[in-house]
Amino acid sequence: MPKEHKTPRQQQVFTLLVEVGRSQGDGLPADSTGAALMCYASGVDEAEAVRETVAILKHAEMAPLDVSGYGTLDERLSEGHDIPQEERDLMARAAAENAVIVAQVTPFYEDGKRDG
Repeated sequence: MPKEHKTPRQQQVFTLLVEVGRSQGDGLPADSTGAALMCYASGVDEAEAVRETVAILKHAEMAPLDVSGYGTLDERLSEGHDIPQEERDLMARAAAENAVIVAQVTPFYEDGKRDG
């Protein structure tokens, strides 16, 4: 019986919001309690994109606590999201480089205020 050839699954870029806590060497402001990171991550599915993002953030001495997925560009557009060209360019870069791009970091502070 001939072996079936699997077609490689197409990489897609997913928009992820990652909440991180504090860890030594994380690069966050000294008085912050953590941060939210808007990331664009490539993967064959959202689960792979999340795994890669968490691994990279841990390698960067960050402490991921929670990840929320917002889907691919097409999924977000179908939901009526307005996606500026700058964001689309970052998604294209993540796809081209098969990478995780941290597009925005919003530190959290004890009083509940956000900076950024």
